[in-house]
Amino acid sequence: MQSLIIHILNEDPIIGEVEELPSPTDSNISVRNPRRRDGKDLGYIDAEVSQVIWPMNRVMFIEVLPGEEDEEVITFIRE
Repeated sequence: MQSLIIHILNEDPIIGEVEELPSPTDSNISVRNPRRRDGKDLGYIDAEVSQVIWPMNRVMFIEVLPGEEDEEVITFIRE
């Protein structure tokens, strides 16, 4: 699962998970566990909904959040 921040036209950004990143030819995006950035439920979606499909023509852009394998940060320590 990959976590995303999805920016939808005229809406606040939404965080959710997808099985795989959408390709440029996809006409919609299916998101699991949609929620606001602060973790609260979306007011316009029923609280029991666990998956939503949005048409890509409503999506302005998508931010990909780092996964567990991406979180390994290598830093240099000056002694």
